[in-house]
Amino acid sequence: MMTKADTPDKINYFVHETSVIDEGAQIGTGTKIWHFCHVMKDAKIGQRCILGQNVYIGERVEIGNNVKIQNNVSIYTGTIIEDDVFLGPSCVLTNVINPRAEIVRRSLFEKTIIRRGATIGANATIVCGIELGRYCFIAAGAVVTRNVPDYALITGVPGRQEGWMSRHGIRLPKPNEEGIMVCAESGYRYKETKPGVVRCLDLDEDAALPEDQAVGKRTYREIMQEQADERSHKR
Repeated sequence: MMTKADTPDKINYFVHETSVIDEGAQIGTGTKIWHFCHVMKDAKIGQRCILGQNVYIGERVEIGNNVKIQNNVSIYTGTIIEDDVFLGPSCVLTNVINPRAEIVRRSLFEKTIIRRGATIGANATIVCGIELGRYCFIAAGAVVTRNVPDYALITGVPGRQEGWMSRHGIRLPKPNEEGIMVCAESGYRYKETKPGVVRCLDLDEDAALPEDQAVGKRTYREIMQEQADERSHKR
């Protein structure tokens, strides 16, 4: 077992003195691990990640680069998280669908995959064995029990799709006559290329955001109010 005080001076990530990193864990350059976290052996955490207070990372969990994990989140064995994922405070991930205290199912852990750029809101619950698509958006408090498409907005209990979200986390409007939906913050165009499949027309899903598009300039409420005002003026 290794704490910050035990680690060699050459490490290139930050671990708060109250956190514990088990031997065998791999942690990337620039990652910051804050108060009271525990990273188990054989876990892999990429570069420039942030683990807030009281985060638990189980054995063999795989986490990509630039992943933000807020306070009080536990990520259990069987979970794979790609780059640029955001996990909100106290969201819940599991790895057994039918747990019983007297039955050992450690060889039967379900795999949950969270694809690049996905957001999971505060207190949302993700039932194990499913895949969350790229840049999907799970609203606070939602309970997700099935696979989620790329860019889908999921709300409620049980979780249901309520529309599409842009890569910038802005709800996309109804498509125009050409089937195109424009993000009100970035101006990027999106289109449902076939039923249930949305793609960005201006930037490949695997490409990094340009530097000038990677900083927010207006709040979500401001953008939604502006859209509401435009709709009212058209009536």
